[in-house]
Amino acid sequence: MTEGTETAWPDADIEQLDDDEQGQLYEHFRVEVDRGQAPVRVDKFLFEKLQHSSRNRIQKAADAGFVHVGGRPVKSNYKVRPGEVVTLMLDRPHYDTTIEPEDIPLDVVYEDDDLMVVNKPAGLVVHPGCGNFSGTLVNAVAWHLRNLPTYDPNDPQVGLVHRIDKDTSGLLVVAKTPEAKTALGAQFYNKTSRRSYNALVWGNMTADSGTIEGNIGRDPKDRLRMTVFPPGSDTGKPAVTHWRVLERLGYVTFVECILETGRTHQIRAHMRHIGHPLFGDERYGGTEILRGERTGSYRQFVLNGLKLCPRQALHARTLGFAHPRTGRQMDFTSPLPADMEQLVERWRRYISGRKDAAEGND
Repeated sequence: MTEGTETAWPDADIEQLDDDEQGQLYEHFRVEVDRGQAPVRVDKFLFEKLQHSSRNRIQKAADAGFVHVGGRPVKSNYKVRPGEVVTLMLDRPHYDTTIEPEDIPLDVVYEDDDLMVVNKPAGLVVHPGCGNFSGTLVNAVAWHLRNLPTYDPNDPQVGLVHRIDKDTSGLLVVAKTPEAKTALGAQFYNKTSRRSYNALVWGNMTADSGTIEGNIGRDPKDRLRMTVFPPGSDTGKPAVTHWRVLERLGYVTFVECILETGRTHQIRAHMRHIGHPLFGDERYGGTEILRGERTGSYRQFVLNGLKLCPRQALHARTLGFAHPRTGRQMDFTSPLPADMEQLVERWRRYISGRKDAAEGND
């Protein structure tokens, strides 16, 4: 379910290597093309995959012979096809991304010989990547399973089956065996797993429930942010989010989001797309005061809420799947973490106080 390790581009400009200069190349990024991928130029394909890179930079890399498909260099106009393996090969070693066990607290919700379910706190990076090569959930899992001889944290055939963002809290499943990861990965791919999130979003949702559909891909204006493209677009990947209102709190709404697909920043991008960014989501505009009153007291109330929950108010609350060996349905629920619970309660008290004041003036 993952696409390889994010690469950090070298500072120096990429230069064309002559045939007699072609020395050892080092793999910096690898991804297998999805089974449902339509033929697309390799530079456009990698632009969607590489977070810290421009399309022009990728084209230069291809022209220099650093972009490979099936082990052979290709030009930027090469069209990738399902099942092909695309690699970025540079003439300098990659940062050592070997996963080492680290004694980091781990909240294990369930564990057996095949898998474990963990409850990730907000602020913990899930997997080593650019700028975060240690101190991650994967390092914590490696420590927890350090005495299990069959578990190698550097083997992609075991480990995390899916991911959530650093500042999102909630449930994740880890496969201890290749067989478990294959079976669980198939459930996520075939959309038979069950996942729901709780979120606090800006604005009063006009309907009680709804569905958001739209391809999700990297925002060409901000490489660290995803954006939504029309369904059926050649850009991005299809994404579907179902939502329903749990509680209306005046200028914000507490909602449940159910994922039909699992794209990067899916809920964050989809909710912003329909005009309801997540409260506290700085990257998607959620730290602005988007609804409410033009008073100093209200502004201070919102700022205090942002300090109380200094992240996007998003929690992976439930996770369900069929056990990879027994086939038994397994469902897990994680309570709201303290920061979100306190944030929602503050909004309840604020709105209740406004209603009481209005009734007292009648």
